[in-house]
Amino acid sequence: MQLPRPNRSTIALGTGGALAVAAGGALLQRRHLASIAADPLNERLSAPPHGRPLRVRSPDGTTLHIEIFGEDGAPAIILAHGWTEQLSYWTLVVPRLVERGFRVAAYDLRGHGQSSEAASGDYSVARFGDDLEAVIGVVCADGERPLVAGHSLGAMSIVAWAEHHQVSARVRAAALLNTGVGALIAESLIVPVPWLAQALNRTPLSKGVLSARGGVPKFSTPISSAMVHYTAFGPTATPALVAFYERMLVACPPDVRAGVGLALTEMDLNHAVPQLTVPTLVMAGANDRLTPPVHAERIAAALPDLHRLIVLPQTGHMGPLERPAEVAEALLALAERTAAPAGAAVVV
Repeated sequence: MQLPRPNRSTIALGTGGALAVAAGGALLQRRHLASIAADPLNERLSAPPHGRPLRVRSPDGTTLHIEIFGEDGAPAIILAHGWTEQLSYWTLVVPRLVERGFRVAAYDLRGHGQSSEAASGDYSVARFGDDLEAVIGVVCADGERPLVAGHSLGAMSIVAWAEHHQVSARVRAAALLNTGVGALIAESLIVPVPWLAQALNRTPLSKGVLSARGGVPKFSTPISSAMVHYTAFGPTATPALVAFYERMLVACPPDVRAGVGLALTEMDLNHAVPQLTVPTLVMAGANDRLTPPVHAERIAAALPDLHRLIVLPQTGHMGPLERPAEVAEALLALAERTAAPAGAAVVV
């Protein structure tokens, strides 16, 4: 059968339709970018503050980038960000801690930000624990014990570190924010059908979910923003917050993203949680789809010295971005509880 040949009018209609779609897409993009620019947080997030730079080499030769905020000699808080993030992730939290008299050391995890990619190609969670020990060693001297806090992978790094170190001799307290220590796929709410998530966790496909090397959009679009918002944020997150994280996600090298993701599919640190013997804060987001509150509840139940379990309402996986005041106040309360007595040899 011979198909009818398109005439000039049908060609013009098709071309006109494509142009209309393109124009509509451009309009949506302009509106999206305008909503980011109009967000009151956009100015602060577009120019995050920089601290005093410091470098340290991890045991396997990986160079880590650290920035120090606050006065030298003030009690120390060390902050470890999560997967596909950078130390600027803590932009809204750091000033609140510095204003209350703390020295804050935030560092880029291996392969992220200004830290080098893993010298050995090793992105196992145990290596992230080694990195934390290296950071503690260069930031704190003469027996100083910092408060260590981590978000997501940063918190997993703390638990992995605790398995192989004398915890109470090295740190005064710990905070685990929006994290899990195993079964990340099985208990994720990204897959909305629980039995399907459980089945996925038991198949080789689960490795592909977190270790995909696929590209991500080079700039924020209405579609990318909606996907990131659904996956990582709670319902009240603003456009500038989502775009701020999108920029970090884009900057994370695909091989690093994949290498860490593969390690996370194989991670099980449940046995290491009881080794975290210092007072420990656990925080979760009620709307966290990546590490739902069930993870926080399980961690809290296993800790020898739980300081407090906090589940933040209307909050997704990005607690320190979505609720910086609440996160900072919780860290300060933990620091106050574990402050060294006046005149004690330990200064933190």
